[in-house]
Amino acid sequence: MKSAADNMIVPILRISFPREDRLGRGKMELLEHIRETGSISAAGRAMDMSYRRAWLLVSDMNRMFKVPVVESQRGGQKGGGAALTPFGETLLARFRQMEQTLQETLADDLAWLEANRSQRS
Repeated sequence: MKSAADNMIVPILRISFPREDRLGRGKMELLEHIRETGSISAAGRAMDMSYRRAWLLVSDMNRMFKVPVVESQRGGQKGGGAALTPFGETLLARFRQMEQTLQETLADDLAWLEANRSQRS
C-alpha cells in the first residue's frame, strides 16, 4: 500500500563530478547501511545488491575524495567489517543537509507543480 508521500513530487539531488563520477542518494543510503551494520556485504544485502556492487560503489567514493569515506577492517573474531571514516560521516551529514536545503528552497515551486500536475497514473 502506498502512502500519500509516495505520490508526491520530490527533488532528487545528484552531484556530477568530472570524469563521470556521481554522488547521490543511492551511495548515501549505502553509507547509512554501512554505519548501521558495520559491513559492506550486509549493507549491500539491505539494498538488494551484491557485495561486489556495494564494494565497487565504496571504492568509487574512496577514489573521489582526498581521504577515504569508508575503511574496512580485515579478520578478527567477526571476520572484519567496515566503518565510515570521520570524513565519511561528515560527507553523509552534509549531503543530507544539502537535500534538506534543496527541499526547503524549492518548496513553493514544488507546491505549485503539485497543484498543477495531472492526477492520471
